[in-house]
Amino acid sequence: MTVSTLDRPADRPALPPAADASGTPAAAVQAGPVPTVAVLIPCYNEEAAIGKVVQDFRAALPDATVYVYDNNSKDRTVEVARAAGAVVRSEPLQGKGNVMRRMFADIEADVYVLVDGDDTYHAPSAPELVKRLWDEQLDMVNGARVTEIVAAYRPGHRFGNLVLTGMVAKIFGSRIGDMLSGYRVFSRRFVKSFPALASGFETETELTVHALELRMPIAEVKTPYKDRPPGSHSKLNTIRDGIRILRTIIILVKEERPLPFFSAAFGLLALLSVILGLPVIATYFQTGLVPRFPTALLATGLMLLAFLSLTCGLILDTVTHGRREAKRMSYLSLRAPGNHPPLAGARGDERR
Repeated sequence: MTVSTLDRPADRPALPPAADASGTPAAAVQAGPVPTVAVLIPCYNEEAAIGKVVQDFRAALPDATVYVYDNNSKDRTVEVARAAGAVVRSEPLQGKGNVMRRMFADIEADVYVLVDGDDTYHAPSAPELVKRLWDEQLDMVNGARVTEIVAAYRPGHRFGNLVLTGMVAKIFGSRIGDMLSGYRVFSRRFVKSFPALASGFETETELTVHALELRMPIAEVKTPYKDRPPGSHSKLNTIRDGIRILRTIIILVKEERPLPFFSAAFGLLALLSVILGLPVIATYFQTGLVPRFPTALLATGLMLLAFLSLTCGLILDTVTHGRREAKRMSYLSLRAPGNHPPLAGARGDERR
């Protein structure tokens, strides 16, 4: 505890704070550096909501910088966001995934708060999410949506989220209950190791799979969710974007789990080959003839394709293992969030 000048006798010099084994003052070790926080808001035609979103997050995180990335809005989104105190930038490539790629590449911070600009997420929950990530040295904290408002979380969206989240949980691990939430907090090493290949709303799926595949320390916190303000309209199409997300999941399974994916193709092709080929083989043993020659060729071709699929799976599994190691090394090249005592012999700023 620091002693104030009023409590210390005038003839006694101030005592230096206790130091740890490395010579660093204990107070510095306990308090540590204050993290820089960036609030990232991708935006498209959110004139009715963006002003309040910026104001709410500036009030909830007064030391954070709020960035609004406009994605070719046709209304006054840019003017309203700038008037509310946000740093406004633009991304001409249409789609939330493209905006995410640009934001993650451009912004430098210790902690990143990602939120949609539609005023449906709970800004006062942000300090809790940031504190959870920083104190527990996590790489992602997901804001799971909780609401009883039907208009806020339509049944079609809720059902689609349950189905798609369940698929990802079954394949990659069940550590996230609301995979499609647009409210998340990330560490620097998550953001700077995330490849961001998606272009649209399927980017949330990509974020989740990235964390699960690298087995990052993550958490989920329930946060209130509300409906949009008057004049704001959802850009999400239940059917079209649901199909895009499903396609993304299939592609991610192919790329991240190639052996199970191509083994399933092997099993299907081999089964079809056996079903078509068994009658031909039975006829041959009975008569010594092959009367259905085209069927025999088809069965043979399907079996060749089956083993070709299995071979592709074995080869791509080795390639994927190497890619995963490379991503892991990129992830480990950045320091974990949270307060750390300085490394012995370290010089200068340790945050990369």
